[in-house]
Amino acid sequence: MFRPTKLSPLEILLLVFTSTIVVTGVVISRINVQWFEEVYAVEDGFVENWTLVPLLFATIYALYQVASHGRYKTWHFNVLMLLVALFSFFVAGEEISWGQRVFDVQSSEFFKQHNSQAETNLHNMVVGDKKINKIVFSQLLTGGIAFYLLVLPLLYSKKTGVKSFVDKVGLPIAQLYQIAACLLLFGSILFIPSGKNAEILEAGITTLFLLIFLFPQNAWVFEKEQHLIAAKQKAGAV
Repeated sequence: MFRPTKLSPLEILLLVFTSTIVVTGVVISRINVQWFEEVYAVEDGFVENWTLVPLLFATIYALYQVASHGRYKTWHFNVLMLLVALFSFFVAGEEISWGQRVFDVQSSEFFKQHNSQAETNLHNMVVGDKKINKIVFSQLLTGGIAFYLLVLPLLYSKKTGVKSFVDKVGLPIAQLYQIAACLLLFGSILFIPSGKNAEILEAGITTLFLLIFLFPQNAWVFEKEQHLIAAKQKAGAV
């Protein structure tokens, strides 16, 4: 189902870094949950702010793909990369409330009234006594992640039509070790007896999805040589 792979130093680094954040969080929370909440997973602390790094890196990498390879690929590829860049940048902005605390900007009256934390962001908005974060960023996103990690790789390996479409649009398909790492991450946070376990999950999942983006099962679709070959073949067929 999955081709064997030799992990690069960057892949190993991202895996080790993620494991360190998660394991440290689990151990600390079991020893002193108060210290875990007030120091390790504190608002605007290292763990929360780390999520910006993989998200911004993914934004830059997606834009780089469009700039360097976009002319050799279909419009589907370019649109997907732009959507990845936009989504990554949006989530990064939401994480820091669009720099509100960094630049000491006060929320407008609208956000003070409709945001559960009185911050300028959308994921903490409350609509009809329900947080958007719980509906969209938890329930819907969890379903999407489950499909992407568990169902799509299977369809990719079994269905020629799915494989052809996925490769055409440049959708990264997770490798087996990456899927296992994500499942371990979701399982590990269950051992953290605190609502702050979401901070660990966010830091871990953004790093692992950057790992998938950089080193997917179908990595060849992002290689410039493949685009050049495809372009030459297309020109020769005309």
